[in-house]
Amino acid sequence: MHSRKLLVSAGRILGKNYGQIDCECGRAFSSSALRCKAQILDGRKISQQIISELREEINAWQPNGRKRPHLSVILVGNDAGSQSYVAMKMRAAKKAGISSETMHLQDTVSQPDLLSLIESLNHSRSTDGILVQLPLPSHISERAVSDAVSPEKDVDGFHVNNMGNMCQGKEGLYPCTALGIMELLRRSGIQTFGKNAVVVGRSKNVGMPIAMLMHADGYGDATTTICHRYTPPETLKVMTRMADILIVAVGRPNLITGDMVKEGATVVDVGITRRFDAEKNDFVLKGDVDFESVSEKAAYITPVPGGVGPMTVCMLMRNTFTAARKVRGYDTAPSSLVSRVSSELLPVASLTSTRLMDKIKKIFDLKINS
Repeated sequence: MHSRKLLVSAGRILGKNYGQIDCECGRAFSSSALRCKAQILDGRKISQQIISELREEINAWQPNGRKRPHLSVILVGNDAGSQSYVAMKMRAAKKAGISSETMHLQDTVSQPDLLSLIESLNHSRSTDGILVQLPLPSHISERAVSDAVSPEKDVDGFHVNNMGNMCQGKEGLYPCTALGIMELLRRSGIQTFGKNAVVVGRSKNVGMPIAMLMHADGYGDATTTICHRYTPPETLKVMTRMADILIVAVGRPNLITGDMVKEGATVVDVGITRRFDAEKNDFVLKGDVDFESVSEKAAYITPVPGGVGPMTVCMLMRNTFTAARKVRGYDTAPSSLVSRVSSELLPVASLTSTRLMDKIKKIFDLKINS
């Protein structure tokens, strides 16, 4: 350790670059910059470990005639970003040993028809988890859609019942991004107990759930502060500089810069914005954190992409398996409770799950990929 300090000191005095060595704080040290570089929190690597563990659990659970957990995904419209995210989720499901299907609707689908499709999936014995890919077209209420999904099959964790369970510390399916961040910190050996945590962003599906879990008794146990669009810039800077753990979920590229971060902090970048890069002549993903400047002060930092995103997806798979274990016990609703999917559909009380799905496909002219 002393030799390292001497080498660093010599580099400062002589202006020489001795490459990259380990700083006494355990981080990589660039003698050219004379600063510590943050350790990357590799969400891809950790998510792969979780997916592998989950596959083993599912394989062990499957004997005795149990079918694999099944995830039904509804995609509305042709947004390139949404299509990419859905494809990523389908690949993760396959790796985890979860069967899945994608129901692709036109962006002109009416809200009543979408809600009817969700209702049919709620009562389908072949579906354990339901996910409606967001965002939705402007004529469809995301809140109405989220609350239409049965809480027991709400693998996104957005239903008001699941949100309420999380607030009360009760059992339920929690939002995947919040779960993913907590698991990323835990598996990276980052302590949250008694720490100062600041969450920038208060969206109902991301910012608020993260803050809830971060301060929850027996979960994060951190002193948690929420900043948002009405937090004055100077106040925001004061708060972020106090954070041992800084989580940013706003959707504004490079909002957080190095001068806004405490030395040795853990910085989690949830934001993801798709922008066209003229130099690369292609679209790139940008986070809410200025990676270069912040990584020179932080002890740990998540990259974009490859940080929070993969953790969200693997927690979605975890929620799907959790839902399957519960749904198999609760899914005893008689077929007479299965609602019609449109006014043109004849009563379907006698339809089996398979015949019901065939009828749904015909009515909505669905493109379904399994």
